[in-house]
Amino acid sequence: MSYDFSRFGCRVFNDTVMREKLSKGTYRALRRSIDEGAPLDSVVAEVVASAMKDWAVEQGATHFTHWFQPMTSFTAGKHDSFLTPAKDGRAILEFSGKELIVGEPDASSFPNGGLRNTFEARGYTSWDCTSPAFVREGTLYIPTAFYSYTGEALDTKTPLLRSNEAVAREALRVLRAFGNTTAVRVSPTVGAEQEYFLVDREKYEQRLDLKLCGRTLFGARPAKGQEMEDHYCGRIRLRVRQFMRELDEALWDLGVPVKTEHNEAAPAQHELAPVFELVNVASDHNQLIMEVMREIAKKNGLACLLHEKPFEGVNGSGKHNNWSLSTDDGQNLLDPGKTPYENMQFLVFLSAVIAAVDDYADLLRMSAASAGNDFRLGGHEAPPAIISIFLGDQLTDILEHIAHGDVVEQTPSCILETGVATLPKLPRDGSDRNRTSPFAFTGNKFEFRMVGSSASIAVSSYVLNTIVADALSRIADRLENCSDFDAEIQKIVRETVRDHGRIIFNGNNYTGEWVEEAGRRGLPNLTNTVDAIGAMIDPKNIALMERFHVMSGTECQARYEIMLENYCKLVSIEGATMCEMTRRQILPAAADFAGKMARDYSSLKEAGVENASLLSMVRRLSGCITELEDVTGRLEEALETCGSISDHLENAQYHRDTIRAIMQELREVSDRTEKMVSAGDWPIPTYADLIYRV
Repeated sequence: MSYDFSRFGCRVFNDTVMREKLSKGTYRALRRSIDEGAPLDSVVAEVVASAMKDWAVEQGATHFTHWFQPMTSFTAGKHDSFLTPAKDGRAILEFSGKELIVGEPDASSFPNGGLRNTFEARGYTSWDCTSPAFVREGTLYIPTAFYSYTGEALDTKTPLLRSNEAVAREALRVLRAFGNTTAVRVSPTVGAEQEYFLVDREKYEQRLDLKLCGRTLFGARPAKGQEMEDHYCGRIRLRVRQFMRELDEALWDLGVPVKTEHNEAAPAQHELAPVFELVNVASDHNQLIMEVMREIAKKNGLACLLHEKPFEGVNGSGKHNNWSLSTDDGQNLLDPGKTPYENMQFLVFLSAVIAAVDDYADLLRMSAASAGNDFRLGGHEAPPAIISIFLGDQLTDILEHIAHGDVVEQTPSCILETGVATLPKLPRDGSDRNRTSPFAFTGNKFEFRMVGSSASIAVSSYVLNTIVADALSRIADRLENCSDFDAEIQKIVRETVRDHGRIIFNGNNYTGEWVEEAGRRGLPNLTNTVDAIGAMIDPKNIALMERFHVMSGTECQARYEIMLENYCKLVSIEGATMCEMTRRQILPAAADFAGKMARDYSSLKEAGVENASLLSMVRRLSGCITELEDVTGRLEEALETCGSISDHLENAQYHRDTIRAIMQELREVSDRTEKMVSAGDWPIPTYADLIYRV
């Protein structure tokens, strides 16, 4: 059945609906708030609330919720009905302007970094009118920001909105210096590619590690992984095709412009990519994508895995954030055009990005840090932990020519010769792609490939916005006060190459040679989340966030504490899950199978047959059982120890260095054991069961 594209966005209180449902005056007032950040009058809010409620009821809604994004990588919201009892015993439907604008959830029950105590629970949600409301499963969802009673941001949306204003303001200053008087707004845009795995739901339900942790804590590698490179963009399996079709339709109804879908490199791995949008809307839509994926998968007898590394030995899953800056007069500020060597405005904005990434590489690395992403970074098409920029040969050559004062000549257009007469000749791009780079220029945007698949893109986006705002601010100061505009631009580009050229690397980021070279260049190599988290409270980074009013020092400190605490909790849950699976499933199964083999050996021996191989197998399996018992006991003791460590950083380091080391040891013993136990006697689905049984 084909999709009726006139339905696109039918569940969204979008601009078309607002024009239809609101008077011209109310519509213009609301648009001013959306486009210009103007305060919304309470009278206007009442009218909008009434119209929004009527529309939502037409869509089948009975409830509304303030939908917010606490620092959990998930969304939240309490659902209230429109119902209000009347004096005559009947019910009426009401929704006030106050209910639209302000909500009051419990702020102490979400991660808050010590900002809220249980006895101080009040928090507030505030309507974000820049992201449209929508109806889903009988509820009107109202995108909101989330604050504590004392005013600190407790979510990922608030810093993102603040950073949008910061980078827009500084970018507009640069444009004005270039003589642009038509642009009124500059907006960061993002298109977030989403990678994920699909496995059979029945098999998923048999794996406690997948259910509680999102990844397999045990599992011997199958005979075939992704060695044949036959899955990427290959034939989509029927069950997956059905899932993708239903997912597309559900997301299109919600106004999410998903466009591209295909098999990824690993078996059972796939990717979904939307068209780029304003970063705030893109962030909300990515949260919707992840939620709807899980629901549609369950309806189709599948489980959607969004963990960064659900299976050892094959590709992990990332979220490639394609970031750029656009104006309301139709310019993409990172589009080089056909003659980038002459496009001084582009080169200035490019210089700002280069300087920003070099100055705050540690902060950008922090924005992609998570316990799950530590397993992914550094291989299988995931970038390493060292932040660098890939520009490609053409742009790098242009910058170097300008830096050395040389004349930049037009690069001749290249034609790709296929050698087949019936195929058309194709224009070749000026530069190749680099899939090992964490931050790559891809034609008219930068692709930040380091972000993990389960993360909120709001964090990496507000970091990018803020660091670029800082670089643009310095450039704007110079352009606004220079005596020779053209000479100043040349100087800015030259100084960028001289002072920040170390961050540009167009080679293979996976090699040991690059690690050594990056060290010589002085680039930070924050290989794990615990080390990367420290960037959040580096004095220069706190000063940056405060300077652009994106976060206060208190909010930065709170996020630091939350990230450390979340790391400890995740690793502890994984360790406890391993202990439970080992004691209740793996050890009993291994012991039963060892006993079965021992009985077979005794029976053969009584019959006069001596089987040394069978005896050797019994002894080896018995040795594995002893090891399993020993390592599990040590892991249990280590988990008890970490509960007594009060310092968050010390506790995170203990989880990283001690807990995870014992977990890896336990996994290795279990995976050896799995290879010795018959398939019918192994208690949990194997890798082959999971990635090839969809």
